[in-house]
Amino acid sequence: MTGYGGSSAALGNVSFTVNVSSVNRKQLDLTISLPNEWEALESEITEQARKAVVRGKVHLSIEITSHKKNDEQTWDEDYINTSLDKLSALAEAQGVPFSPSADLLWQIANSKRKEIIVPAPELIRPMVLEAVDTALNGMVIMREKEGEALLVDFISRVTQLRRLLDSVSQRAPVVAPTYRELLLKRLREANLQLDVNDERVLKEVALFADRCDITEEITRFKSHIEQFTHLLKADSEIGRKAEFILQEMGREVHTMGSKANDLEISKYIIDLKNELERVKEQIANVE
Repeated sequence: MTGYGGSSAALGNVSFTVNVSSVNRKQLDLTISLPNEWEALESEITEQARKAVVRGKVHLSIEITSHKKNDEQTWDEDYINTSLDKLSALAEAQGVPFSPSADLLWQIANSKRKEIIVPAPELIRPMVLEAVDTALNGMVIMREKEGEALLVDFISRVTQLRRLLDSVSQRAPVVAPTYRELLLKRLREANLQLDVNDERVLKEVALFADRCDITEEITRFKSHIEQFTHLLKADSEIGRKAEFILQEMGREVHTMGSKANDLEISKYIIDLKNELERVKEQIANVE
């Protein structure tokens, strides 16, 4: 599921910003980017993230900025002056006119700034962990809103699955009698006058009825629908469980399609497969 969260805090002349984002991914793919000085906090931040998120490609970054009033305060003036003196001496030695431009001063000034004094990890730790927690909560809230929208879609699709299955259930009992009438019609057209109670006819119809019986598959599919519906109401992680149930539903539909041997049921099976595929695509986004 997709989401974003951010937070910031400051200590002295230094502030930092926490940004965390997530996109769809079946498993948890977590990357964390921290200032080198705070790498000691990575394990705790990772633990925080893993508690907040179970699935998705998640990136969490922390960036440090200075609260100096202007950029000039972070420049190393001694370094700038020394560099200009060296360049002037080199130009003079080579007999080249030397006239520093604003662009040259800007390049030298930005080539080496005075380093920002970053608070030690043990000093900043409580503040960083709190900011990370705030950012993660913001991302989770955004993901939950997406989940609410998906829930509405799931409920609609489950309703459609029930309707299609009801249509299959209503059609299934007439498949064998329809085959029996078709068989007798073909026998008559072939001038093979057999009694409807002929043992051979009864045996053929019975074998067909047994082969095309999908009662068990229908019953199991109904059970899977109920399990899936119940799972949607759960407060805990549902993603992997839902994927397993949908996989089983797919197997039942495939079996029904291969056994039914009926054109009308086959049309319903195609619709069932399409709806299941749409649900599978969406459930891959759900935690």
